Amino acid sequence: MADPASYRPQTGEIPTNPGVYRFRDPHGRVIYVGKAKNLRSRLNSYFANPAGLLPKTHAMVHAASSVEWTVVGSELESLQLEYTWIKEFKPRFNVVFRDDKTYPYLAVTMGEKLPRVQVMRGERRKGTRYFGPYTAGAIRETMDTLLRVFPVRSCSAGVLKRAQASGRPCLLGYIDKCSAPCVGRVTPEEHRALAEDFCAFMGGEAKRFIGRLEKEMAAAVATLDYERAARLRDDIVALRKVFERNAVVLAEDTDADIFALHEDELEAAVQVFHVRGGRVRGQRGWVVEKVEDSTTPDLVEHLLQQVYGEDAEVQGRLPREVLVPVEPSNAPELAVWLGGLRGAKVDIRVPQRGDKAALMTTVRENAEHALKLHKTRRAGDLTVRSQALQELQEALELPVPLLRIECYDVSHVQGTNVVASMVVVEDGLPKKSDYRKFSITGAAAADDTAAMHDVLTRRFRHYLLDKTAQVEASELGTDAATPAVADGAGGADLSVADTTTPAPRAKFAYPPNLVVVDGGKPQVNAAARALAGLGVDDVYVVGLAKRLEEVWLPDSDFPVILPRSSQGLYMLQRIRDEAHRFAISFHRQKRGKAMTVSALDGVPGLGESKRKALLAHFGSVKKIKAASVEELTAAKGIGPALAAAIVTHFSANGAGSDSADAVPAINMTTGEVLET
Repeated sequence: MADPASYRPQTGEIPTNPGVYRFRDPHGRVIYVGKAKNLRSRLNSYFANPAGLLPKTHAMVHAASSVEWTVVGSELESLQLEYTWIKEFKPRFNVVFRDDKTYPYLAVTMGEKLPRVQVMRGERRKGTRYFGPYTAGAIRETMDTLLRVFPVRSCSAGVLKRAQASGRPCLLGYIDKCSAPCVGRVTPEEHRALAEDFCAFMGGEAKRFIGRLEKEMAAAVATLDYERAARLRDDIVALRKVFERNAVVLAEDTDADIFALHEDELEAAVQVFHVRGGRVRGQRGWVVEKVEDSTTPDLVEHLLQQVYGEDAEVQGRLPREVLVPVEPSNAPELAVWLGGLRGAKVDIRVPQRGDKAALMTTVRENAEHALKLHKTRRAGDLTVRSQALQELQEALELPVPLLRIECYDVSHVQGTNVVASMVVVEDGLPKKSDYRKFSITGAAAADDTAAMHDVLTRRFRHYLLDKTAQVEASELGTDAATPAVADGAGGADLSVADTTTPAPRAKFAYPPNLVVVDGGKPQVNAAARALAGLGVDDVYVVGLAKRLEEVWLPDSDFPVILPRSSQGLYMLQRIRDEAHRFAISFHRQKRGKAMTVSALDGVPGLGESKRKALLAHFGSVKKIKAASVEELTAAKGIGPALAAAIVTHFSANGAGSDSADAVPAINMTTGEVLET
């Protein structure tokens, strides 16, 4: 029996969306299919304390060797996909539906003189409209809710005959959940119209009926008929509840394969949903390595050729529509080729709006989750990490193992709010406690190369200072953080342990074996000059240019080209992307602060808390400008010196200007007036 911990996915890898999951045994056979409103919550429950699991669940998780999942757009879609896979795979632990039973449908027998609403299973009958499938609880609740708005008969033929013979309706007729055509309360034509409205609502026309009831409720309120308005309000709430729970995926005549992909520079995750009869009947997914210089249209073209060209079974089930995220290369010729395989016309389209575009979004979410999961598992594999570090060392011809790698990236918007980031990877894993952020000002912010030179200079200058302090402390026989205290009696220097002052935190730990900069030859040369200027000669520098993923070395005219499938290239890419993310976050934070300006900015000694105290006391900047030194000192925390500085500041900047008073403090992002 397998240990569930051996294949348990990380909690962060599992999405919180609704979806369907499958457990597989070591031979790849599906042994259990389930659905969940929240995939993360449900799957984590399977890996809880084994003693708390039911016997069947305990046996299932120990018989399995892997688990996979598919995200869907709603609970209804998850129900339909679960049902489809249970019928397809016949999992041995899904005992509820292993026989030929089916999920129940909500059926309306439009072929009868007095149509009837009922729950039906099994083969479909002529003259009957079907809606679903549903779970047993959901279908009863849906039916019960709708009968108060559309009181179609739901009694059996025997009950109908007895009511017609006795002239008295059944209980449902008395509680207004049936229009009682059996005793002539409504005519057969009126009753059929109710059944047609019921079918129209379930077929997707809910908004029309809800809108009509809202107008009737407004009219009842206008005539002061509040009792009718209250009943209509309850009907509207009921219809909305049913509409949200039973939203149809697509029209019943829709047959389509919906493809979506999520890609980066090296790989792409592909997902396809097979929709038949307006319902999701299956799903497939792949993660593929991209060919160098391939475009998204080329990738879509090759994908369709592979999916439909190599699988004879898929060719026999080719749909009328193939929906793709972008139009493939040679789309007209590809459509003709697919039409020849199907024996009928096949449309290749990019959905722009409506239900198909919404379902495309769901498929794309699955692709995003698939690529994220693939990358997470790939990065977390110890063997793969070791292989990546070894490949990098060999490709760059470095004499030392890459135990520590630091990556730097510069971020700005047209030269404003220039910042940089430093991320650290040790043994192939990120060490977030050593991440650093840099603000860059002055001449260093002139361009990316100057900024990179400034950042590397500052980082390794701190390292050299720390190193010098440690050497001096070692020579004195003391710790760098422990001061030497003179003894008054004998005049000797004794090392005294300071137990009250915390030791200073090491600013940059120790130097890396490799520095990676985001950029090409100019950025690499700037970084190399910074290290050479400080006399640091035991740290190697490379740059990763994003466009073609080229690795540049200092003073080299040609880049090092790593294979696209190289684990070393993948590690460099992942480190570079993390540095970029960290720099962007800091840049946005700094830009947000810079976009908030105030007339009180620039007053020496006036911080945020005292500025708030002034505004609370005077109510506006205009009154602060007009206040004297004595009046300003009345505010909390404002002394005579600070009050004089405020008066001097506004005098020097023209306190009498009306334009300056008009908008003293504005958030430049939102336009919100912060101070008036």
